[in-house]
Amino acid sequence: MTTAAPAAPATPGAAPRPADAPSLTGVFVRLKLALLRNGLKQSGGRTAAYIASIVVAVLFAAGMMLGFTLLRGHSDAATITVLLVGVLTLSWTVMPLFVPSGDETLDPSRLVMLPLLPRPLVRALLVASLVGVGPALTLILAIGAALALGHGAAGTVVAVLAVPLVVVTCVALSRAVAAANIRLLTSRKGRDLAVLSGLLIAVGMQFVNFGAQRLSQAGGLSSLEPAAEVIGWLPPAAAVSAIDAAGSGDYGVAAAKLLLTAAALAALAYWWQRSLVRLMVEPDGSTIGASAEGKDKKKGAKGKDGAIGGRLGRILPGGRTGAVMERSLRYIWRDPKTKGAWVTSLAVGALVPIFNALQGLGTLYFAVFASGMLGVQMYNQFGQDTSAFWMVAQTISTKADAYAELRARAMALLLVTVPYTLLVVVATALVIGGDSWGSFPEALGTAFAVLGAMMGTGALTSVSFPYSIPQDSAYKNVAPGQGGLAWMSIFGGMFSGALLCTPVIGLNIALHLTDQEQLLWLILPIGTAWGALVAWGALKLAAPRMAKRLPEILAAVSKG
Repeated sequence: MTTAAPAAPATPGAAPRPADAPSLTGVFVRLKLALLRNGLKQSGGRTAAYIASIVVAVLFAAGMMLGFTLLRGHSDAATITVLLVGVLTLSWTVMPLFVPSGDETLDPSRLVMLPLLPRPLVRALLVASLVGVGPALTLILAIGAALALGHGAAGTVVAVLAVPLVVVTCVALSRAVAAANIRLLTSRKGRDLAVLSGLLIAVGMQFVNFGAQRLSQAGGLSSLEPAAEVIGWLPPAAAVSAIDAAGSGDYGVAAAKLLLTAAALAALAYWWQRSLVRLMVEPDGSTIGASAEGKDKKKGAKGKDGAIGGRLGRILPGGRTGAVMERSLRYIWRDPKTKGAWVTSLAVGALVPIFNALQGLGTLYFAVFASGMLGVQMYNQFGQDTSAFWMVAQTISTKADAYAELRARAMALLLVTVPYTLLVVVATALVIGGDSWGSFPEALGTAFAVLGAMMGTGALTSVSFPYSIPQDSAYKNVAPGQGGLAWMSIFGGMFSGALLCTPVIGLNIALHLTDQEQLLWLILPIGTAWGALVAWGALKLAAPRMAKRLPEILAAVSKG
């Protein structure tokens, strides 16, 4: 038997040899996968919702791939593809800041106390960011764009380089913007500014829609070629445009656009790295001016909150109903995320019908969109409470208590949504003019029916599919593992609300088809009564379920 040779004695005064450290990139990728896996293990419903979201993404990607395949060889293929990649880039830039996200590895504020060097950290975060449904969908769309534009050997070679450039540049752009703005978004005043940013984005999208429709009316897709020419020089759409240039024999232009995209990626990585350095070494100035906040607290009832509370106290009912309504309205006024959702809904709900009316494309029924936008605010009612929901849970012991809580929350929303819906319908009618006032009762009745259905389905989904709204990060609105659950809750509830409005919509259509316009005014009282009935019935169904599921709801909204 042979024996191992004895280890050599350590040299006196020599430092012990450290074990090989694991790759930081591998650690972050494994962390990303572990967070996703553990989030899905928490409940079967969460797993089902995540799988369903993947199925929806796959179907969307398959449809886009089919569209890109049909575009191959079309004269306007380059115009459409470049513009789509430009829209995709814009989405990656702004949506992670304002749309639910559940990735703990991408929040740089959690890494400030770790002894990590900026350059390896950027590399690790970038690779970890490439793991997920969003990057995979972007990769499929980039491959589809390459298939639509790639011709010949040169086009194929450029496409092989362009596809990864598009995906990595989109992800790096998104992360760089998030890292640069994380301090602003996590401060109190900064989160209020983020509300304005979300509003500006919503308004800007309507202006883009308005301009696109004007261009299409002017001359079809050919009128979009000047815009595509400009966007074709903006990374990462420039990389896609380079595929078309290489296929056409413009090798110099193709090389220039590829180099431009690569240079933009390097600049984004440098910007991201500098943002991480500032985040880790510079003090957080979000608490500066604490003395001023102290002065505001001393104002008491004279401050903004006191003024709101005093005015509401005179118009709200007494008892539990008034207290819950005031609490809900205070959330709208004081909580940055709740305020952001409301401001965006109010703005978009008015802009869509009014802009369509200005273009001469809309009818008064577009005003129903406002009811849908505000009705969504009834969804996930307990998520805004976060862990403080335990205080609410202590006051609920019977289904009557649960019904009173849900009813008061719905009444608080109706205090804003009912007059707002009426105002949007009137404003849209004024813009359209002509005979639009003849359809005013039916449009308003349909809007109230939709609003009541959204209130009811919102109460049911809030009880059945609650999810947390993290308060420690301004660019995450859903806790890890709950993103698919949140999307399915919202869209499932909206689909159910649409089905519940079928009787009112069917009656409206029947009266039009039978030429009984003189009876269309009945849609207003019938739609209003139907909306109230649906909301009341849904609240009655949700109350006993809420009373039974209080521990589960508390656990769900306290996550993260």
